[in-house]
Amino acid sequence: MIKVLIVEDSPVVRELLVHVLNADPGIRVIGTAHDGEEALDAVSRYRPDVITMDIHMPKMNGLEATRRIMETAPIPIVIVSGSEDAQEVTTTFDAMEAGALAVLRRPVGIGHADHDSMTRELIRMVKLMSEVKVVRRWPRTRNVTLAPGSANGAQARGPAPFRVVAIGASTGGPPVLHTILSGLTKDFPLPILIVQHMAVGFVHGFVEWLAHTSSLPIHVATHGELLLPGNVYMAPDAFQMKVARDGRIALTRDAPENGLRPSVSCLFRSVAEVYASAAVAGLLSGMGRDGAKELGQLKEKGAITFAQDKDSSVVHGMPGEAIKLDAAALVLPPEKIAAMLINLAYNGNTRGRSS
Repeated sequence: MIKVLIVEDSPVVRELLVHVLNADPGIRVIGTAHDGEEALDAVSRYRPDVITMDIHMPKMNGLEATRRIMETAPIPIVIVSGSEDAQEVTTTFDAMEAGALAVLRRPVGIGHADHDSMTRELIRMVKLMSEVKVVRRWPRTRNVTLAPGSANGAQARGPAPFRVVAIGASTGGPPVLHTILSGLTKDFPLPILIVQHMAVGFVHGFVEWLAHTSSLPIHVATHGELLLPGNVYMAPDAFQMKVARDGRIALTRDAPENGLRPSVSCLFRSVAEVYASAAVAGLLSGMGRDGAKELGQLKEKGAITFAQDKDSSVVHGMPGEAIKLDAAALVLPPEKIAAMLINLAYNGNTRGRSS
């Protein structure tokens, strides 16, 4: 039985979440909290296995409550949000950086066409997150150290043979992507393609959140868009993202792979076909094995491949599977990935960057 604490200031929504979660025989709601302060008390009183957390609440919001919980008594936290307000979406991803594992849209009411699918996704996510072993987050300021080396100085040593970077991520990926993109210099010369698994409706807010601390232009990808140096392209909801031989993005409604659309496997296979040894590709924190086999195909074609290390991964499923398959030439913590990408983009080597 999975014990859940619901933190939500709206009585109507709180009642809906209690009803939805208690309807599953494997879940029991053991308590509710109206705001972040009550949540802190409830955590010590009930010792839940999972917390569903609202963001906008009186007294103490969901970001601060998440930060306090992860610094004192870490528990898997799922952000459940009903707002499309840009500021709240930004705060939602700040909460993920503070340690929350996932974000979901708040289920709509009974009778709505999407009610059943949204409640099934909430139940599925609560069960998955209950299996994640979270660790304490020490209090820290949100400072990002840029990767060492001057891009201009490196450029003088001659162009490297790489033409594109492709990255796949899932649970635990957003703060890692934040670290990587914040560490790349503004004249980074390669286009970057990213598939980040997340709930439908959050990708635009995620891109805006990343853009606050990155010097690179970050976009939600569009069909037929030409890949430009130093631009970051995020796969949109409900499309498979590929690259065409003319250097443009192709978005398709192809079937889900590994149950996912967008799928890392689809992107990596496309990059392998078009760029082969001219690609750099990697897998970050995430559940499952999406992209692991295809990362191996990229490695076989001569691409430089990498995976996030186990110690820094919230979930080591995707990168762990790649390592198991010998698909990753490099295994790195997040803070070393940006330095490695800069080194490859300008120098074409990985000397001194592996760990």
